[in-house]
Amino acid sequence: MDFESSKLWGVLVFVSLISLSSDGLSTDYYKSSCPKLLSIVRREVVKAVGKEYRMGASLLRLHFHDCFVNGCDASVLLDDTANFTGEKTAIPNKDSLRGFEVIDNIKTLVEAACPSVVSCADILSIAARDSVVALGGPSWAVGLGRMDSTTASFDSANNDLPSPFLDLPDLISAFSNKGFSTKELVALSGSHTIGQARCSMFRVRAHNETNIDSEFAASLRSNCPFSGDDTNSSSSLSSLDLKTPSLFDNYFFKNLIQNKGLLHSDQALFSNASADSHVTTYSSDSDAFFSDFAAAMVKMSELSPPSGAAAQIRSDCRKIN
Repeated sequence: MDFESSKLWGVLVFVSLISLSSDGLSTDYYKSSCPKLLSIVRREVVKAVGKEYRMGASLLRLHFHDCFVNGCDASVLLDDTANFTGEKTAIPNKDSLRGFEVIDNIKTLVEAACPSVVSCADILSIAARDSVVALGGPSWAVGLGRMDSTTASFDSANNDLPSPFLDLPDLISAFSNKGFSTKELVALSGSHTIGQARCSMFRVRAHNETNIDSEFAASLRSNCPFSGDDTNSSSSLSSLDLKTPSLFDNYFFKNLIQNKGLLHSDQALFSNASADSHVTTYSSDSDAFFSDFAAAMVKMSELSPPSGAAAQIRSDCRKIN
């Protein structure tokens, strides 16, 4: 599919007009210093997603895993060194985060256009938005002006990122710790309308849980035996939304109502009155989901690093200057 010319880019895009907070971020931050930034990022994201639609979900997830650990500072992009352990090898990230090469490529092109001006954190924020749009989802105003961290936190990545095995109360707590309501938790979880998960992430659900459609469970078990390979091979992966895996839409919520959530944490969203109403609303009103998702993404992208944290504009997203 040609994503650049596809209707997914235009007709299905729900443009959300959201005012930015006073965190020092501005949509016009690079208007003079790097006027080609947005077009470079969009072009490369469209190219990457057109080559492999799964990459859209990977870039979105990369942004989420960055922001939920000490704010949106590109700390997740730092490679380990002999004297430094970053976040890439933390349990929620190891062998599952993808898209680093896409960000590297964008950074190289941006550096050629405007050296030492644009942060990796800002590139990641724009790429996440453009990935959603490329798959037919909503757009939102991305505030820019972030700096890149010179540190990362292996422990925070292990402790702060919500597990796919959590029940609803623990999910609510994990998101509340970052300032999100239950409604925003449900909206952000709607990102699972795209992407895939490894067998190890849903094996117990497919084989042991009861709040799962029987035919759906049987289809999962056929490719995910109770014991077996947990690598990222195609045979061990399943789409988070089997209905429209390459389209950012509201089918994720329709699936939950039918007990067809792939992950335990997904189905947990439709198991308690505090979240059920939001799932029901989004399942029947895609505009409401798009609007709330866009607003929640703006809020997430404004999560700030700890006060006084050392920062810079990295010339290479994988290492400090």
